[in-house]
Amino acid sequence: MNYWTQNAQNIYVAGHRGWPARYPENTLESFQAAIELGVDQIETDVRVTKDGELVLIHDATVDRTTSGSGKVADYTLAQLKQLDAGNGLRDGQGLQIPTLLEFLDLVKNYPTLTLDIELKEYPIPGWEDTAYRVCDQTIALLEQYGLADRIVLNSFSGRLNEYILEKYGGKYKQHVYFPQSHLRDGSIDPYSYAYCTCVVGVDKEITADDIIALHRKTGVRIWAGASVKDEATIDKAVSYGAELITCNNPDEVLRILREKGLHS
Repeated sequence: MNYWTQNAQNIYVAGHRGWPARYPENTLESFQAAIELGVDQIETDVRVTKDGELVLIHDATVDRTTSGSGKVADYTLAQLKQLDAGNGLRDGQGLQIPTLLEFLDLVKNYPTLTLDIELKEYPIPGWEDTAYRVCDQTIALLEQYGLADRIVLNSFSGRLNEYILEKYGGKYKQHVYFPQSHLRDGSIDPYSYAYCTCVVGVDKEITADDIIALHRKTGVRIWAGASVKDEATIDKAVSYGAELITCNNPDEVLRILREKGLHS
């Protein structure tokens, strides 16, 4: 089955960490609500605990989104599960940081949903083995659940992107960023192998001509970042040829796109 039918006339909508404008980000409740709303994709973030478990949280620390403080990597999974991940939102009390396994158990029930999996552990000095191990474990779980054709793997680390490319022989769709300065490292032109690149909202000096030229030269698909939220920013993304919009308020973005005849 071809899950990737997005185009400039049928723009996919991805829930950025679920539906964070209404639900605590990167919680099962947020993901479930976004899926039921009708998003085409869920974007989420993978990190590792002190005891090697894969969990979904964006920040390196738990301070912003939970009742705790300190680095995710300094907590065991059991300790993380004791934290309130409601992020102070009404009706969000008692929510937990989910594991990648819990997330996969949820999304397996939605056979057309695509996934953008952002790997947040980077191969910086002293952390290389951990970053590559987390990457491999994530891919193994996605394969175990039969999701390989429905995912893009996403990282701000050029080195990690190249590791995926070289180890897995280009099997997986890869998500990078434009301009290239937003990638931390790497030695290969990322647009030579990437499936898609996030551009809108990443850098204010980017012009439509820059993005259109990139697509024409490399064939990389153009996706819009999470700053897209209203008609003006949607129109900007459309002018760049965006085929997918990642957003915090998928209800509004879906409504506007449907009114414009740009989401089926």
